[in-house]
Amino acid sequence: MDITGLVEITSEEELREVVPAPNQTVVDKVRKDLHELDKEWLAQSQFCLVATSAADGSCDVSPKGDPAGFTKVLDDNTIAIPERAGNRRIDGFLNIVSNPQVGLIYLIPGRGETLRINGRARIIKEAPFFDDMIVKGNRPQLALLVEIDEIFHHCSKAFLRSQIWKPETWNPEAMPSRAQIAKALDRRDADLAELEKYYGTSYEEGIYNVKY
Repeated sequence: MDITGLVEITSEEELREVVPAPNQTVVDKVRKDLHELDKEWLAQSQFCLVATSAADGSCDVSPKGDPAGFTKVLDDNTIAIPERAGNRRIDGFLNIVSNPQVGLIYLIPGRGETLRINGRARIIKEAPFFDDMIVKGNRPQLALLVEIDEIFHHCSKAFLRSQIWKPETWNPEAMPSRAQIAKALDRRDADLAELEKYYGTSYEEGIYNVKY
């Protein structure tokens, strides 16, 4: 691909020449405290993205999901997100050890708007509210506690452009199966049939049985 002739923006002033400052309504919608409607959104949300950055600037965005209401509201400025065992990379948690700043985006399937939260995170290994986070017998071993600095609702333009919630636009078969991707990239020596079995129905059935 030819990338010659690029015109790069390197300052805020140059950027604002292209994108003017937002209107006051957009600026003023940012809050520090959870509104009852924010709490209701969290109670209905099944999925969020957690963005982190280490002290050296390296970044990660990790998906988090559980039944609706998985994020616990502790008070008007604090929420907690259970951590379920996975592949043990814990990239986001390792970032938080050196830099507590996090950005969260909460989704509700079918809705174009999102709830955005920016704040400071702490990694908790035990708390009384862990008992409220049990799903299918799985009590989290860790949780992310976030003290909110900013919270606001974001418009639906990206979802409208992408038409992501319209089933007629979905085409999951456009890509090879997870097993085929794993075989090509991660587990080249593994048997494809075994991988297909591993990523089959038992994979979903066992996701709450995993421990670190």
